[in-house]
Amino acid sequence: MKAIANRYEFLLVFDVANGNPNGDPDAGNLPRLDPETGRGLVTDVCIKRKIRNFVTLQDRAGSAIFVRERQPLNPKIAQAFEVNDLPTFRKSDGKWDTKLAKERSQEDILVAQEWLCAQYFDVRTFGGVLSTGPNAGQIRGPIQLTFAQSVEPILPMEIAITRVADVDKAEGEMGRKHIVPYGLYVARGFISAKLAQRTGFSESDLEFFFDALKNMFEHDRSAARGEMATRKVIAFKHANALGNAPSHSLFDRVKIQRQISGEARDIDERLDNYPPARKFADYSITIDRVGLPDGVEIIDVL
Repeated sequence: MKAIANRYEFLLVFDVANGNPNGDPDAGNLPRLDPETGRGLVTDVCIKRKIRNFVTLQDRAGSAIFVRERQPLNPKIAQAFEVNDLPTFRKSDGKWDTKLAKERSQEDILVAQEWLCAQYFDVRTFGGVLSTGPNAGQIRGPIQLTFAQSVEPILPMEIAITRVADVDKAEGEMGRKHIVPYGLYVARGFISAKLAQRTGFSESDLEFFFDALKNMFEHDRSAARGEMATRKVIAFKHANALGNAPSHSLFDRVKIQRQISGEARDIDERLDNYPPARKFADYSITIDRVGLPDGVEIIDVL
């Protein structure tokens, strides 16, 4: 299928209520945050995981997922060489001869990469480091995501819970849950048409990707994550592969403000005397569509 021919940027806006959108293992699984500003963070790999999980629910040709829980990657890389009658350099003990693998020809690597891109949606979309084991090199994917950051500082809370039935003893015990009462987060994404040509990322893939952004939280429910929802997806489509305007100038056209007593207030203003935000209706999102650069189109994906 023909690869996309246009560059895109997009904004992903999502929120969480009474949940932990992305725990930090270095801080006892507290919600991630920027210690200087107090704003919450969600890593790019966390968002990609949710996209991958949504894709696994679909019965779509060429949309297998390469990075899955408890599934080693090297056998999948080896399969790319096996189906193309190329050596995998697997030794009798089941491991790979890394020295021979490192000397593999670029022609063999390209053959394996093409097969992997055709089979796996996440490789075709995000790329991957495939230089382990049989060695299929590295693939730069056309879609890259930033960390998501909350538009206002968050207040991580530690909630005590009780467990009435222990696994070994009769009496129960105390436990902890970490939540954010409410947070509105924004992530930025970049889609390169030039890199899409290398992986075969198509218009159909792009439509599928946007569908995943809109619906990924609908199939990722748990008590730990509370209520999470995609609230807005805004894409900027360029008329060509290289683009028609700097991405930062396009992102600046999207403005998120607090709604206080029916009045939109800038987040930078001191809002200490007003109630904290606790729902999406406490914010407004506006897009400046006036004087848009030539060759740039705004698409309201959601």
